[in-house]
Amino acid sequence: MTATHPDLAGQRVVITGGASGIGLATAERFVSEGSSVAILDRDSGGLQAARTALPGLGALVAADVADRDSVERAFEQIDRELGGVDILVANAGISIRHRFLDITPEEWRQVLAVNLDGVFNCAQLAARRMESEGGVILMTASTNGVVGHPFYADYNVSKAGVILLARSMALELAPRVRVNAVCPGYVMTPMQQAEYTPEMLAATDAKIPLARHARPDEVAGLFAFLASDAAAYLTGAAIPIDGGELAGGLASRDWSSPPSTLGGTA
Repeated sequence: MTATHPDLAGQRVVITGGASGIGLATAERFVSEGSSVAILDRDSGGLQAARTALPGLGALVAADVADRDSVERAFEQIDRELGGVDILVANAGISIRHRFLDITPEEWRQVLAVNLDGVFNCAQLAARRMESEGGVILMTASTNGVVGHPFYADYNVSKAGVILLARSMALELAPRVRVNAVCPGYVMTPMQQAEYTPEMLAATDAKIPLARHARPDEVAGLFAFLASDAAAYLTGAAIPIDGGELAGGLASRDWSSPPSTLGGTA
């Protein structure tokens, strides 16, 4: 892949949930741009596989974003290995496909702890390091955080919170730090494949105006643009990348298929 944003060369980039899916694709994109990239993930095996897949990575950091102490140790390691952080992509997330009436308090807390508390933990520690010299904080939200979506009440709430967190931070941290949320629709990731059967994937594709799931590298390309000087006047935005999903509204669609019991991680 040829670098398309020369200003990203040498930038210190931290990507959470970077061992698979959108996170791994984003790490690959920033490496190709010449950035110094650290990926943070709780999956130690995935981290090692990422090192093999992307030998240009600057650092591998094992951490659980839901655990504040773990995140603080992770950023101390990043300080040692990268010398700081210029760009954060707060991407780590989980989801469990289940009906609202079946969600347990433990499952609710688990999803919110990773998807919302985890973004807060990483964004606050990164922002403190960016206060003097500036930087960019990007968050993975979702179209699920914009409109209601059955079988994902906990996930939807967490992603709506991410959007409002990004907007609030953008106001407080301007003009030194830009903050934006990316709202993917359906993306063909390991998490999506764990939760949907092939029949469900095909039925979903049929309802998307562009008739397919996004590729992780397409979302990664949006992250690279938003981190670059080409997006210097963008902050406080929640930007969908959804193949036209939101243009017609989810409410008009048939979501009568029963939920599976499978869950996955980003």
